[in-house]
Amino acid sequence: MAKKKEGGLGEALRTIIYAVILALFVRTFGYEPFSIPSGSMIPTLLVGDYLFVSKFAYGYSRYSLPFSLPLFSGRVLGEEPVQGDVVVFKLPSDNETDYIKRLIGLPGDRIQVIDNVLHINGEPVKKEYLRTVEQEGFLGYKIRVREYLETLPNGVQHLIWEHESKPSETTPEYLVPPEHFFFMGDNRDSSQDSRVLSIVGYVPYVNLVGKAEFLFFSNDGAAPIWQIWRWPTSVRWSRIGDSID
Repeated sequence: MAKKKEGGLGEALRTIIYAVILALFVRTFGYEPFSIPSGSMIPTLLVGDYLFVSKFAYGYSRYSLPFSLPLFSGRVLGEEPVQGDVVVFKLPSDNETDYIKRLIGLPGDRIQVIDNVLHINGEPVKKEYLRTVEQEGFLGYKIRVREYLETLPNGVQHLIWEHESKPSETTPEYLVPPEHFFFMGDNRDSSQDSRVLSIVGYVPYVNLVGKAEFLFFSNDGAAPIWQIWRWPTSVRWSRIGDSID
């Protein structure tokens, strides 16, 4: 009996170890889950969205590894990201915090916002007004937001929000260095992104973690995620399985 018990315990431990190894392998080389804690990517991503990021989309760097272990430098099996991709990257100012934004500028591009119109290499980016919506802001105050369909030079289309009450924005021109990228949030007036050079700025290629692919869960915050019995009223069922464009 003792041998059987020892054998059963050993088998269970081996199963757990194999499961952990498999999970780490998938997380490192396949897909890693992320959650959205802020509204900087509204309307594309909402607070409480849970998504999978493909780690293999742009190859692998030290930031693909658990704890960002410095086992090698640069990227291996690297693929260039595409303008318009929604990307998870490590914040350049600390190389630890995960950020998710949309890729706007490639190496060598000149990026500038003039009177709320994004310009890339001196050309205005087309944006089409769709509607005005109300968003709940700080302390419950309602904020009116204009929704536009923006079309990047490569044809990628996505939605952006601009706060109706904010003054028109004009930025300096940003020249994206080699091996770096320029990112912006889709919620243009509520996003700390590459326009803030001291915190985000130009993101090195090595800092890219992966491409946001699809949502696997979404909770509107009305109930904690562990309260399964309240899911029928708090889960955004229609978002589950949506691809991220």
